[in-house]
Amino acid sequence: MGITSFYFLCFFAVMLLLYYSIPRKFQWGLLLLCSILYYLLSGQGVLIVYPIVSVTACYAGSRLLAGTPEEAEKKRKMILLMTILVNIGILVVLKYVNFGIYTIDGVARLFGSSRTLIESVDFLVPLGVSFYTFSLLGYVIDVYYGIASPQRNFLKLALYGMYFPVIISGPILKYREHGEQFFAPHAFDYRRVAYGLQRMLWGFFKKLVIAERLGMLVDTVYGDYGGYPGTYIWVATACYAFQLYTDFSGCMDIVLGMSESFGILLPENFQTPFFAKSVAEYWRRWHITLGIWMKEYVFYPVLRSKFFTSLNKSWKEKFGKKKGKQYATFAAMFILWLTVGIWHGGDWKFVIGSGLLHWFYIVMEELLSPPCEKVMKRLSINASGKMVNGVRILRTFFLVCIGDLFFRADSVGDAFAMLKSAVTVWNPHILWDGSLFTLGLDVIEGAITLLSLLLLCRVSVMQQKEGVRDRIAKKALPVRWMMWYVLLFAVILLGCYGPGYSASEFIYQGF
Repeated sequence: MGITSFYFLCFFAVMLLLYYSIPRKFQWGLLLLCSILYYLLSGQGVLIVYPIVSVTACYAGSRLLAGTPEEAEKKRKMILLMTILVNIGILVVLKYVNFGIYTIDGVARLFGSSRTLIESVDFLVPLGVSFYTFSLLGYVIDVYYGIASPQRNFLKLALYGMYFPVIISGPILKYREHGEQFFAPHAFDYRRVAYGLQRMLWGFFKKLVIAERLGMLVDTVYGDYGGYPGTYIWVATACYAFQLYTDFSGCMDIVLGMSESFGILLPENFQTPFFAKSVAEYWRRWHITLGIWMKEYVFYPVLRSKFFTSLNKSWKEKFGKKKGKQYATFAAMFILWLTVGIWHGGDWKFVIGSGLLHWFYIVMEELLSPPCEKVMKRLSINASGKMVNGVRILRTFFLVCIGDLFFRADSVGDAFAMLKSAVTVWNPHILWDGSLFTLGLDVIEGAITLLSLLLLCRVSVMQQKEGVRDRIAKKALPVRWMMWYVLLFAVILLGCYGPGYSASEFIYQGF
């Protein structure tokens, strides 16, 4: 039951009505019941056993930590380690067994083996396994460090770990910041419910009107890149960047809007990432909750570890205080970005496209920034001027697109083949001779897509200054109602859905 389906909208409408009709002390129970029901109706219902095991392990671990005095440090570390191993173990088995098999097999072939060492093993992966695993692990780690209070009620922790809007594609939560909202009573607030429904509508527009159309063009080129060389690949890759953004951020708009209508405010996951002037800034604006989680629970612990503390000291003596610290940070960042890449999936295309390539970008930015600033100063170029910032934005978008190409390609080999074709075949004439309208979108569909992207760009510019819903709410009643009705009918009339058409799953739903 996808969240863009008619059945889900009926499910949500009934739930919202019940939520504000029952006594408030039972609201969290209804959310838990509906979360379980949603999981059971979303395909392989039996897979609910995996989040239940994860919740059980984290509940037991947090309760044991709460009952173990701080003086028993070894015992507390063992409890934390066992809890982490149970959750990470499930994640590794479900998502990364084949990754290890293919990697071992590939290494074996390099050394002359002519046969596959181990046959592939396929597991059914439960919905949102990476998202609920990281949210629950963050909770247990915070309990260990004493910055979160352990939840005494197993069912309440189950709601936190299995909350149905979040389990689809995130965002990744922090219990200490967002957990108590799930269990607090929420009175009906017309403004909050209206804002939530408005945000959901904008998410449906992004997904059904923009992302689904762009996906047709992208699938055509990436499905036969040999027949669509050169400029076709650049166009399709740029379209994929916008498809990925409108798909993922559209999902977040629906999820956050839905949750807001229940009175539960979740953390933002995007902040106009295509306005970023560097790759580092891009990742502060893109999938924000993943970046925060990785910094707090991977990067900082690695940087503070005994090995890196010793490495930092050694490199400071060898390269100087500033350079030594910088190089040690780069080494810790390598582990961070390797983890980010692996989180996205058990395939080297994710490790490169969403991980190590971005580590390389950020390291190069750090190393090249000082000399570039000196050159601009000598040439009397305003480093913060609009033109320079515009160039930085375009450069960042281009670099991100290269990573997206690896992310979208079927394999690393295909990605390199596409890059080779993109830079060796010169056919810019397809931009104006009508060839682009043979890729799945005719002239009318192309015009709808372009106008929708322009609207998206306009809204993104507005978001830089003020909340769009707040801005619309200040307008006269007829004007604001007209604006929302126009958007509603745009989704109804222009959205890709209905009999004979099945909107694709959200791209990040598989993670």
